Amino acid sequence: MAKKNRDGTGAPLKPNTKLTVGGRDPFAHHGYVNPPVYHASTLLYETAEDFLANKGRYQYGRRGTPTSEALENAIAEIEGPMCGGVSLLPSGLAATSSALLSVLNSGDHVLVSDSAYGPTRKFCNDVLTRLGISTTYYDPLIGAGIEKLIQSNTKAVFTEAPGSLSLDMQDIPAIAQAAHAKGALVLMDNTWASPLYFAALEKGVDISIISGTKYIGGHSDVMLGAVSSTAALATRVKDTVQTMGLCVGPDDMTLGLRGLRTMGVRLAHHHIAGLKAARWLEQRPEVLRVLHPALENDPGHAIWKRDFTGACGLFSVVFKPMPQEAVNKFLNALTLFGMGASWGGYESLAIPFDLTPIRTATKWAPGGPCVRFHIGLEDLDDLLADMDRAFVAMKA
Repeated sequence: MAKKNRDGTGAPLKPNTKLTVGGRDPFAHHGYVNPPVYHASTLLYETAEDFLANKGRYQYGRRGTPTSEALENAIAEIEGPMCGGVSLLPSGLAATSSALLSVLNSGDHVLVSDSAYGPTRKFCNDVLTRLGISTTYYDPLIGAGIEKLIQSNTKAVFTEAPGSLSLDMQDIPAIAQAAHAKGALVLMDNTWASPLYFAALEKGVDISIISGTKYIGGHSDVMLGAVSSTAALATRVKDTVQTMGLCVGPDDMTLGLRGLRTMGVRLAHHHIAGLKAARWLEQRPEVLRVLHPALENDPGHAIWKRDFTGACGLFSVVFKPMPQEAVNKFLNALTLFGMGASWGGYESLAIPFDLTPIRTATKWAPGGPCVRFHIGLEDLDDLLADMDRAFVAMKA
């Protein structure tokens, strides 16, 4: 971990500085700037007494190395002072499932936002159900009204802001206050904004989950997840992760550390370019509306402006009513936008989606076919020209 998280005057470090120095202690590693990559399983003890006492900072490769410790400490730095510990997982979904399993037992009930990531819903419907844990999906716009849905056995409320694909903006502080008043914990998928742009733990969230596959990795070449918890829950989460035998490979951790160092400057570009692209699309005659909470006319803008300090490059577009064939022509004509799952890398992406089959607590009726965009690090003028050509193909 960095020796201090304050500058020479005692003032807290700014976010980009934390990204640069977090988790680093060069002189603990002979002066090398980056921490070493430990490809490790077995750890030897000098004596039988040491082995029996588990003496030493590390016990086994799966339970932590200087490499994993560096990344955990770096993430903890940007999560802020409310963070009591970070656990690394081999994917964002593994982070979500581990967090839920850490706080739920058979017979418990969990409330999950209707706009949560699809695989999160599948985990609740398939795995939690088999374990005797019931799930109720709720309107993501419910705010403090979540109180009415909390049952005597409701142990957790799962949030995601903004929502997956639909970009619904949840009032996290209001939900957290209502949940805590009823004795329920609050979990949040904070991948869209990351801790840089939304201080989840400071807004009342007990467990903050991010898919490091996205902006921490930043280059579409790593699978990574992280669960950051308050001090009261950090040990429970860590024990669950380690008992399940989950761990991240050393090379993936190193890629995560490398990506973390530049996440601040990349996210700033994604924010600016994404917002400009969203405004450009708003003006297109083919577009019914753009789903992006940083847009002034978005229903969730007031909450975003109050609680968030930035946005990323991910948003969705609702086209005016048209055949899916026309949307397909648009997507197929794009040359700078790839079509593929995930996002948060340096490249731009565009995928069609329809939430009708999975929404249960709310009705998905956007008014037309939808496409999710991720604006990458390409020159924005080139991306707009590419979309303009694709709109011509759509009309054809």
